[in-house]
Order: sequence, then C-alpha cells, then structure tokens
Amino acid sequence: MPVYEGNTIEEATTKGLHALNLTKEEVEINVISDAKKGFLGFGKKLAQVSIEPTVSEQISEAVEEVVEDIIVTDEESKAEAAVEELLSAQTANTSEPKLLENLEDEEAITELALYLTAISKELNAPALVRLERSEGLLIFHLDTDKQGILIGKHGRVLNALQYLAQVFVHRVAANKLSVVVNVGDYREKRQAILQRLAERTAEKVKQTGRPVFLEPMPAFERKQIHFTLSKDDQIQTHSEGDEPYRYLVVEPAKKHF
Repeated sequence: MPVYEGNTIEEATTKGLHALNLTKEEVEINVISDAKKGFLGFGKKLAQVSIEPTVSEQISEAVEEVVEDIIVTDEESKAEAAVEELLSAQTANTSEPKLLENLEDEEAITELALYLTAISKELNAPALVRLERSEGLLIFHLDTDKQGILIGKHGRVLNALQYLAQVFVHRVAANKLSVVVNVGDYREKRQAILQRLAERTAEKVKQTGRPVFLEPMPAFERKQIHFTLSKDDQIQTHSEGDEPYRYLVVEPAKKHF
C-alpha cells in the first residue's frame, strides 16, 4: 500500500492524491502518523498517510488500462445493442440450428469458427478467426481492424461473445470443450489486471470486514480470482447471479471475523 509523507497530514494527502491523479472522493485515506517537530532538530518526523483507490475506482482503473485506446462510438454502441439481442435469443434457445448436435471435436471447432465469423460481420467488424490450443483451452483469436467494436465498453461485447461461444459449443459438440474468445491482447492484459484486482479486493475486505461485490465477468475470470484468493485463509469467495451476468463476492472468512 503506497505511503506518502509531508510536513502535515494535509500536505502528505495532497502529494498522494497528485501522484495517483485521484480526488478524495475516489480514495480511502488512512493516517499512519502525524508530524512531530522534535526538539532542537532531533526526533523530527514527517506525517505519513496511506492512500488507496476504492474498489469501484480500482475496477474503473482496470478497465481503462485495457481499453485506454478505445473510444466508444455510435458504431460500437450499436454493436453492444446487437450482441444483447443475440444473448436474448440464446436465452430463448432459438438461435442455434437444431441439425448441429453431437459433433466431433474438430467439426464443432470449425462450426464455432464460422459462427464467430458470422457474428463479427453482423457487428460490422469482420474478423479472421485464428485458433490456438493451450493447456486444454481452445482460444479463438478474432483478428480485426475494429477491435474496439468487438471488445466494447468495459469488455461487454467480448464477454458476450465469450458466453455465446461457450453456449454454442456446449450445444453442438458431443464432448465438453472449454473455449476462450480473445481480441488483440485484451485477455493477456486482463489477466494481469485481475491479479491486481484480487489482491486489492482482499486487502479491502480485511480492512473493512465487509464483503465486496465485483463486476460481472466470465467463468474463467472468476475462477482466476477465486484461485488467487483461495490461498488466503482470511478470505472466502463465491459466485452469485445468472450467466452471463454472474459475479464474484469476496468476503471475510467466518472463522476470522
């Protein structure tokens, strides 16, 4: 946790806010120690404060780091609306051709690639679908000149595509296949962000003794945070809500509070 010093508490706080580029409303400030004048130049101590962004600010910061170069345009907003319609159709179980079922793995992979290609065209961001196999995962990379459209604000479009892809392959494949949909290096950046978010959230829960409700995220992202925090016996996690809006709750372990 960053610590900032100054001749007064106010000065130390101002330095910290300036360094973080945040306002008092966006952070939590803890006074570690007040300044001491000392005697004849001896024993003088500066005031110390620790400053950290609130959890909501951390989430906002995390998202901004990933999509910092993305400006949400009308075209991207339309893409979000379109993908929401697809999600509604999936919920109604009407968007999959019934003739596609019990396919062998390679057939299912091919059909999913065609499905994602078709969706990208519908969203006006045509993509070349490239497959990567890694540690039991099938990673479908969508290579496009319009990454912002397929990622969406706060990653909403990409997470929706992730959900659609998993539902599609679950319905058409004979075997259970785990898929990840990625655009550019979004998932790689997101992985580092989730690690940091998990650590910050754990500290927040320990300090306040209250649960923290994280933003909705795909199952594999929730698993990453759960795995990270499972090593901390002062913290416990569980998921709530329904896909694709299921979210993680991080709370104090009962035996510690």
